[in-house]
Amino acid sequence: APAQTTATLSGANPVIVVGGLSGVAIAYEPLAARLRGAGYRTFIYQLPNLGLGDIADSARAFSSFVGQVRATTGAAKVDLVAHSEGGLVSRYLLKYLGGTASVERYVSLGTPHYGTYVANIVEFLGLGSCLEIVACQQMTIGSAFLNDLNSGDDTVGAVRYTTVRTLQDELVRPTQNATMADGATNVLIQSYCPLRLVGHLGLVLDGTTWTVIHNALTDSPIRPNCFAI
Repeated sequence: APAQTTATLSGANPVIVVGGLSGVAIAYEPLAARLRGAGYRTFIYQLPNLGLGDIADSARAFSSFVGQVRATTGAAKVDLVAHSEGGLVSRYLLKYLGGTASVERYVSLGTPHYGTYVANIVEFLGLGSCLEIVACQQMTIGSAFLNDLNSGDDTVGAVRYTTVRTLQDELVRPTQNATMADGATNVLIQSYCPLRLVGHLGLVLDGTTWTVIHNALTDSPIRPNCFAI
């Protein structure tokens, strides 16, 4: 095998950073850099059409991307760090597309697992309305899509599930809706670091959040560093 320029963690799964609603790949480069610096083979997945279309369609496209990463790296399983809508795309993959066979750890950052108010999505995207935007309708509280996704077990398969949320999330309201049931590890940044201010996009850039992600990927107890940059 060719020598790799950066040290990689032997035996560690490759990590796919799954982008969120309107999240261009470059926005996730700082998080990817942290992951690479920690020794992970890291890939960024930008949602098709920036996540505006049907979440199920995005999940099918993502499924083939996961297959490509596994083929490229030779890894049996990958870990997912998914932001915002990317967390729903990933859950659809796990629940409906057989993704549990190839995913070992799942970490969501500010994902509206149980939906959010339409006004928050519209305001976050700077749009006039939710009309014509399928994903916007799907992410609203009580949508048929979320009712299906959340029917039965939230934490399907043998995957280790962690959710991370922040009180200052402008997109996910109520912020409790960024948690999952059925044994997921749900982490609220401010329950450990009450003075830490982290917004929706901040979850991708924030140092304290990074320490939680790293804990989750290494199966360590969740011990956020409140002073991390």
